[in-house]
Amino acid sequence: MSAGATSSHPRAELTRFLISGLVATAVHYGVLTFNLKVLDFSSAGLANLYAAVAGISTSFLGNRLYVFSGSNRQPWFPQALKFSGFYGIVAVMHGLMLWLWTDRFGYDYRVGFLIATALQVSISYVGNKLLVFKT
Repeated sequence: MSAGATSSHPRAELTRFLISGLVATAVHYGVLTFNLKVLDFSSAGLANLYAAVAGISTSFLGNRLYVFSGSNRQPWFPQALKFSGFYGIVAVMHGLMLWLWTDRFGYDYRVGFLIATALQVSISYVGNKLLVFKT
């Protein structure tokens, strides 16, 4: 990919963030659904926490290599640690939201997943840009 293809123009960067996020969300949702429907987890919150690991891993790769590609010249391990800490907090928030929505209130996990994901997206772009992948 040329330098122009990954320009730091805010709109282009935000578009790449949304694309990367959609892929990571699809992975997260796919693993969540697999955990609930195939592995028959009894808790949507616990199934979601396992699924979050797959989604977070996908998100790290997408953000490092695609969204904030200028940051890939930095050592990956410190970025991975910052990203993991940040997303650990986000994953706990997501898991608690889904646990409350589904396990405590009895609502459909799919709707809870969408609500929790919307909250996640609202904070993760800024956190990634300012804390994890700053160049």
